[in-house]
Parts: sequence; C-alpha cells; structure tokens
Amino acid sequence: MLVLSLVFVSCGQKIESADIAKMNGYWEIEKVVFDKGEDKDYKMNESFDYFRIKDKKGIRKKVMPQLDGTFLVNDTYENFTIRLDKDKVYLDYVTDYAKWSEELVKISDEELVFKNTEDKEYHYKKAGPINITGDGKETK
Repeated sequence: MLVLSLVFVSCGQKIESADIAKMNGYWEIEKVVFDKGEDKDYKMNESFDYFRIKDKKGIRKKVMPQLDGTFLVNDTYENFTIRLDKDKVYLDYVTDYAKWSEELVKISDEELVFKNTEDKEYHYKKAGPINITGDGKETK
C-alpha cells in the first residue's frame, strides 16, 4: 500500500491544455517550498500576480489590491509563452534583462503551483478584489 501511495504522490498532476486557461486572473502567493523541503509562508501580501493568457502567449503583472476592491497597476509586465514538453507545461519568459522558465506543476480553479530551475515551488491561491465595508467586515 505504501508503494502505491508513493507512486501517486510522485506522479503529480497531469496538466491538460484546457487547464492552462485556469491561470487567467489574480493569484496570491501562499508559500514557497525550497529544494531542501523548508517552507516560507506568506501571511499578508501587498501585491498579487495577474495572469492573462491567450493562444499560448501571456503576460504576468504585479498588482496591488486596494480596500475599495480596485487594483493599483502600472505598465510593467512580463511576457511569456506556453511550452508543452513531454507531458509537462512550461512558462518561458524573455525580457530585456533575463530569460527563464518555470514549470506549471499544479493548476485548479483555486490553486496554482510553479517550480523554477532551482527547484523552488511557488504555491498560489486564487485571489480577487478586497472589499471592506465601513464597519470593517469583508464583503463578497
């Protein structure tokens, strides 16, 4: 039974082309898992990552949520292309200053996980605007 469990854990999620569209939207980082297994948790974030993908091309942009439900944005963003390679999905980035890739390890409607070339895993949760009413209660 233990061997069977290890097989399922080590295989991870098989990501289909249709799953990639789930990346569209706002994501808040929850934690980073380092190559030796230690975690760094993020309790409060001043910025979210916004993804927009169409036809295997996309942008990634940092946005800052405001208490009224809007986001502060600027003109800075990173372009990437989606690359499918041997049942794996990669985001390939190229800027004027650097070139790198991240593997899309897991994707669902509520969770997103990337792994970089240093074997760091970045775990995100789906985010949306923050709306707080005058009495301090969060609205939906």
